[in-house]
Amino acid sequence: MTELMADYSGRFDPEFTHAQFGRETLLNLLRAYNEYILRIDGYWYLTVMGKWGNEEAFDCDVRVWEKAQMYELRLVTELLNIKGNDVEAVMKYTQVSPWMWIYKYEIDLKDPNHAVLTINHCPTLISLEKEGTGREELICQKLDPELMSMIAHYFNPNIKVTGLKLPPRKDYSDCCCQWEYKLEV
Repeated sequence: MTELMADYSGRFDPEFTHAQFGRETLLNLLRAYNEYILRIDGYWYLTVMGKWGNEEAFDCDVRVWEKAQMYELRLVTELLNIKGNDVEAVMKYTQVSPWMWIYKYEIDLKDPNHAVLTINHCPTLISLEKEGTGREELICQKLDPELMSMIAHYFNPNIKVTGLKLPPRKDYSDCCCQWEYKLEV
């Protein structure tokens, strides 16, 4: 059995595959890829905003995320065999979503049809707050509710998503945002 690699410091391997890396290296690489995707998202938004303004950048962001979110939902649920039409299925998807790697969060699954998602640390919100232009209100109160509902409705159009706490924050020791998912049966 070939020893798994901790890094790629050795010689060039013309037959290289990621399967040669050990578990920790793969997890670190996955975290790095996640950070990379986050930065690409921010860079393209800021580039469009710098050229055409925030209204156009936000419009593009909404259009891109409507397509990207559906692609991610299909990809991840098929890959990990996540099935169901209740809130529990939504929360399982939420746990494995590539975006959730950037947050510190808690899921309180009260029962299969009711959960509260609390995001305690959100790098995007922190960046927007530092920017100081108020864009967090637009993104967190318009785009995020639409995306959260889109995700829930992928599993069941009767799941209602409610923002319990949304930016802008007045108390920075509080959570970044909090969402309730409910399926009335």
